[in-house]
Order: sequence, then structure tokens, then C-alpha cells
Amino acid sequence: MKKEQDHNDPNDMTFGGHLEVLRRMLFRILAVVSVLTIVIFCFKDWTFRLLMAPSQWDFVTYRYIEKFLHWLGSDFTFNVYHINLIATELSSQFMTHITAALLLGFLCASPYILWELFRFVTPALYEKERKYSVRIAVIVYVLFVVGVLMSYFILFPISFRFLGTYTVSDLVESNITLNSYISTFTTLTLIMGLVFQLPVLAFFLGKIGVVKSDFLKKYRRHALVIIMVVAAIITPPDLMTLVLVTIPLYLLYEVSIGVLRRMESR
Repeated sequence: MKKEQDHNDPNDMTFGGHLEVLRRMLFRILAVVSVLTIVIFCFKDWTFRLLMAPSQWDFVTYRYIEKFLHWLGSDFTFNVYHINLIATELSSQFMTHITAALLLGFLCASPYILWELFRFVTPALYEKERKYSVRIAVIVYVLFVVGVLMSYFILFPISFRFLGTYTVSDLVESNITLNSYISTFTTLTLIMGLVFQLPVLAFFLGKIGVVKSDFLKKYRRHALVIIMVVAAIITPPDLMTLVLVTIPLYLLYEVSIGVLRRMESR
């Protein structure tokens, strides 16, 4: 099947033309990210209420867990706790504000960035490849968002609650720095968004013939051990978070087997 011919056909463009298209795309992305970053920076109270919410004892996840347990007939309630967040450097709060606004700006602009990247590579694709690329782009973004939401609503708040309230003695008081909080929050969130791309990675590896569904099925037990090791590396050092990360990663492994099996049956 021939490629669609239009004024953006890469065969009709020089190397300098490609660079000019890339330059304009990067400029548009930078402009959108900058505007969103400035807007988010201006809404400081809203931004940090969003970022600090998982650190609160009455976070929405805990409330829904309590409601579910009460519905089952249990009177379980989470203990009230308070963890001090401190700033140890003169400029740390201001720099954290800028960093958080920039990261959220990129996150909010991610659909636009993905669309710009798709527009940039589309002229080099065949018509059939374009249809596949749209589906893959949507799946990649949805999986990334699911990973981010799982980190925000489940992994990070539970991990923070456990590690922040854990104490070896009543004589020791926990004071967590703001930089440590934001760094752990953003790192875990980004990692979860990336590891949720496992089915997409399996799809591409299957396309080029590197892996087969039978291979993944044969080494399920080995994969579970590897997943637990990876989960232990990418998460804070507590058993609860390890289990919470291992379960969805293994489910994604099973989804990857299903993706490969469906692709091989065609």
C-alpha cells in the first residue's frame, strides 16, 4: 500500500526541512508546557493541596476503605496521625514550588505532547501503520494514566503512612523534609506510569519475534520472582508497598501473555 501523499510527505522534504518541522514542534510543546506551568504556579494553594492530600490521615482512599469495611459489618477505622513536613534550606520551599509546577505542567500537557509527536511521525507511516499507531498511542497514554492514579491513590499514601508513622522508639520523632516528600512522590508516580507499559513492550517484542506467549507462560514463576525484585527496587522499603506493586505488575504480565496470544492467532 502506498503512502498518502501530502505536503508533509517526508520524501519531499530536505534534512533542513525535517529540522525546521522538529524545531516548530518543540517550540509549540515548550510554549504549552510553559503556559500550563505558569498557571499551576499561580494556583499554589490548590496545587499543594493536591500534592499533600496523600499524606493526610483522612485521605480519600482511607475513607473508602473504611466505608467498604463498614458495609461488610466491621467497625474498623484508621488511626489519626500527623507527620511533620519541614524545610531545611532557605530556598527549598520556593524551588519545590517551581519544580512541582513544572512537573505538573508536563503531566497536564502530556496529551498535547503525545499528539504533537504523533503528527511528527505520521507522514513517514503507511496508512495501515497510522491506524495501529493511533491505537498504540491511546493505549500507552491510558496505561500511563492508570499507573499514575494507582501511585497517587494507593501506593504512595499507604507507603507514606507506614514509613512516616513507623518508629523504633517514642524518643524519636519523625520530621520529613519537603524535598524528600516531593522527590519520593514524583519518582514513584513516574515509575508506576512507566512500568504499566509492560503490555505495550510485550506487543513490540512479539512483533519483532523476540518473545512468544508460550515462552512467557513457561517462565511464569521466574517472572514473578523478577517482578518482586523489581518492585523491591522501585518502591520504598516496606512489605506492604512491595505487595501492592507486585500484584498489578504480575497482572500486567498476564495481560502481556494475552496480548501476544491474540497477536499470534491472527
